[in-house]
Amino acid sequence: RTRIEIVTEGILTRRLHNDPSLSAFGLVVFDEVHERNLPTDLGLALCLDARRTFRDDLRVLAMSATADAEKFARVLGSADGPAPIVRSEGKMFDVEIVWAPPPKQARLEDAVASTILRALREHDGDVLVFLPGIAEIERVRRALIDGALPATVDVWPLAGALSQDEQDRALSPSPQGRRRVVLSTDIAETSLTVDGIRIVVDAGRARVPQFDARTGMTRLATVAASRASCEQRSGRAGRVAPGIAYRTWSKLEHGTRRAHLDPEISQADLASFALDIALWGTRVDDLPFLQPPPPAAYAQARELLEQLGALGTDGRITDLGREMLEFPVHPRLAKMIAASEQRDRPLACLLAALIDERDILRGSPDQRPVDLLVRVAVASGSTSRTSNDRMIDVDTGAVRRLRTRTEDLARRSGVAMNWSDIDPDRAAALLLFSYPDRVAIRRQPGQFQTVSGTSAWIPRTDPLAEEEFLVAADLDGNRKSSRIRTGLAVHEHDLYASMGDAIQQDRIVKWSKERGDIVEHTTLRIGNMRIKEHMTRPLPSEETSHAIFEHLAQRRFSGLLDTEPVRQLTSRVEFLRRTFSDRTEATTQTSDEEWPDWSQKTLVATADEWLEPYLAGMTSLGDVEALNIETVLRSQLPWSLGSRLDELAPSELALASGRTVSVDYTTALRDDTQPIVDVRVQDVFGMRTHPMIADGRVPLVLRLLSPADRPIQVTSDLPGFWAGSWAEVRKELAGRYPKHQWPIDPASAEPKRMKDR
Repeated sequence: RTRIEIVTEGILTRRLHNDPSLSAFGLVVFDEVHERNLPTDLGLALCLDARRTFRDDLRVLAMSATADAEKFARVLGSADGPAPIVRSEGKMFDVEIVWAPPPKQARLEDAVASTILRALREHDGDVLVFLPGIAEIERVRRALIDGALPATVDVWPLAGALSQDEQDRALSPSPQGRRRVVLSTDIAETSLTVDGIRIVVDAGRARVPQFDARTGMTRLATVAASRASCEQRSGRAGRVAPGIAYRTWSKLEHGTRRAHLDPEISQADLASFALDIALWGTRVDDLPFLQPPPPAAYAQARELLEQLGALGTDGRITDLGREMLEFPVHPRLAKMIAASEQRDRPLACLLAALIDERDILRGSPDQRPVDLLVRVAVASGSTSRTSNDRMIDVDTGAVRRLRTRTEDLARRSGVAMNWSDIDPDRAAALLLFSYPDRVAIRRQPGQFQTVSGTSAWIPRTDPLAEEEFLVAADLDGNRKSSRIRTGLAVHEHDLYASMGDAIQQDRIVKWSKERGDIVEHTTLRIGNMRIKEHMTRPLPSEETSHAIFEHLAQRRFSGLLDTEPVRQLTSRVEFLRRTFSDRTEATTQTSDEEWPDWSQKTLVATADEWLEPYLAGMTSLGDVEALNIETVLRSQLPWSLGSRLDELAPSELALASGRTVSVDYTTALRDDTQPIVDVRVQDVFGMRTHPMIADGRVPLVLRLLSPADRPIQVTSDLPGFWAGSWAEVRKELAGRYPKHQWPIDPASAEPKRMKDR
């Protein structure tokens, strides 16, 4: 009455969710556990958790010819010790290993094709060839056909992506008198006995998915196959008779290869894995994994699930998350199906199948269009051309498998698959459900920026290169700049409708070099992706005033503090501060206040106190230019000082001639001398006393000029000059300027210009 039911690991996980005790089963067997794929690790952990929680009599058996038996025994064991290890030698024929390293710089397909031809010459029987992927299979097939392949040899590909008929043809025995070469991915590495195979040629490469937690994307990488994998492959030659295995690398290199490749749990996208664990309900740290998932990748997977709505903010699975688990696709695609309206379900199922299955278009990445709508049209039978009317190479077998997969998803979602009712215009809006984090905006033709801020690109010749917005379904995972393999153009209204809640508006008032003024810069963005930007003149506000002030401060208030009136004013105050710094005698005090420090350095440092309040209500630098900084500064002086500023440090000196001349305080401060007045000597005729400032404490320096405004004398004692060296100066001036009057006693003479008047 014993029955054996053979299921995939995914089906096992569904069974466990529906019946955690597996009440109808006494033993769960995991075969080929050495492969360490993610569904196997998950199913094994859930079974062991169910055994310790619900049924201590549930038996679990892990099987493989090359597994790390001791490690599995520890995990499958109990408090009483490791699980027992049962060994069966089985029946295996001898397999001879031939090391066939290629010449240096030889291409993989050439090296493998050459080894195949050698094997056909040296031995009888059919040949099974292990290659990392479909592309390599096709290149080796062409190399064989173009080479010296005997006419009696057939070449058949074998891969999981091929149709059942194609796989059956590769696995069927060769007709009498003919031989065959089966070019296979690692689908034939385990669990398959291929009739007639006596020879194995191993390229020694494996293609593994590698998830990058930084980019959130998975890329396939070709790596050296492990020693365990190579052992499994060689064993295919000894299933029914003694065989031979050619390895296209050296024995020395073989010894340096890893015993086992990293398990998939350490380098795969964990989104589906995390959703299953959320439904199971046990914390991931409490599950008995052979190797726990990387914390960063697992945390990122849960973050994505929360973004998709599959997990709530409390970390628990939502009703939407439970519905998503009904679809055997990535959670992103399951969200698209589950969240779509009934009328859109057929299209959602088609898009999910298109993304999850192998591309239905053939050719190199540069030959295949990026646009998923081309594939939608091909799958629904409405076109065989691209959007630029170019014929495309369609894989008809892949289309058949795609349609079958689509119809299965539609059945699971509860809708009938009516291919004629598909509305491709709804595709972009649906895809946004799955990839809200992969929206990209065009920066230049073919160059895009994604929501995360990273760069992405498509060939400039692709019809989508000029689109403003794209949503990427497949990226190559390059950290610096990812290539968008497939995606859709997104209309702006679809973007706003689908992602309105994620759109943020940033508003900042700042200096614009482009406009040469303060502007209000508004940015609409999703994540780090800027959607729109525009600049306007800001409204009066505290933020605007502060932005104006910050720009002025960066320029160290150039244009405000370096005008001549402001320099003279600040120099006058600085002069008085220095002059009256010694206040030991009460009679020298001008008031109870001290003159402030108005040096350039101090004014710049304290501008927030004396200038910023006056910027209130301003919106541009033009408003600042209209501000009288001299008046602003004078308003900072206490009344007791401001009222005496012009008396103690006058800006002008009244002359006996009736004219006034400016007093230069800036030069005096720079050269550490008294303030200076440039004046024609005739204008000081009649002055008997020397002009003094600062309550008579400081004599002005008079720089006396000739009628041609050339210096003739500098003095701080005018009466002394009249009584002393004037006589010599007078003679020289009379000789040079005979038309002018040069009195012997200028202190008693009338100023020339007074006389002229």
